[in-house]
Amino acid sequence: MARRRQLSFRRRRSSGRALALSFILFFLALTLAPPIKHYFTQRAQISALNAQLVSDNKALDNARKELLLWQDPEYVKSQARERLHFVLPGERQYIVTGGDQTADKEPTTKVSAALVDGQPWYTRLIASISESGNK
Repeated sequence: MARRRQLSFRRRRSSGRALALSFILFFLALTLAPPIKHYFTQRAQISALNAQLVSDNKALDNARKELLLWQDPEYVKSQARERLHFVLPGERQYIVTGGDQTADKEPTTKVSAALVDGQPWYTRLIASISESGNK
């Protein structure tokens, strides 16, 4: 009997230790969780800000290069000619409008040449089908 009491006392004592240890670990995790979360959040913000800083530095370098270009008088003249259509005194400027279109455009196929303009679309459709069937 005494031995049983001693074994049950050890079990209770070891389960009490396990309970105390688990409580301490739970309390430790509960105490450390918010600072660890803030740490990782701040690290993510720092890395995002570093990426933004790199892109801003690239944009600044591009702006400095463009500023150097605009300090060159020849570049300013060329940009005024291209963008604002400025000309120097004594020069004439001609602006061609509609230069991409050709007036003498021939029909690409014999079927489209055979169709008469001014007919309804469905008549032209039927005529084009019958003309394409003949070829």
